[in-house]
Amino acid sequence: MKQYYAVFDTNVLVSALLSHNSESPTVAVVDLILDKVIIPLYNEEILCEYNEVLGRAKFAFSQARIDAVLAAIQSGIATDRTPAGWSFPDEDDIVFYEVALSIDEAYLITGNTRHFPPVSKVVTPAEMLQIVRGQ
Repeated sequence: MKQYYAVFDTNVLVSALLSHNSESPTVAVVDLILDKVIIPLYNEEILCEYNEVLGRAKFAFSQARIDAVLAAIQSGIATDRTPAGWSFPDEDDIVFYEVALSIDEAYLITGNTRHFPPVSKVVTPAEMLQIVRGQ
């Protein structure tokens, strides 16, 4: 099966961990990391955000679950940012887009596509599943 490169916006990971539906698009795209279909891209800034957000008390995720998600992400490729030349409503989102730009064929998977430039590189979890399935 073909492999895809993708940066996961934090909201996708949170949604996957909160979901009680094993067939939800967020759970399915995260599972594709374990299946080696999606190769995650990240840098230290992204890992720090994941750790901070997933560790928030309001989510009550166990440290073991957080560590498992971070280990899955780190099974991917650490890469540098490529300047975007785009203004973002939330400056914290820039790093995710710029890391996705570091590899031409990479995607940014997010639940908030309106926070990013309207380009085919930015997809929802459901759209990423369609791409993987060749639809």
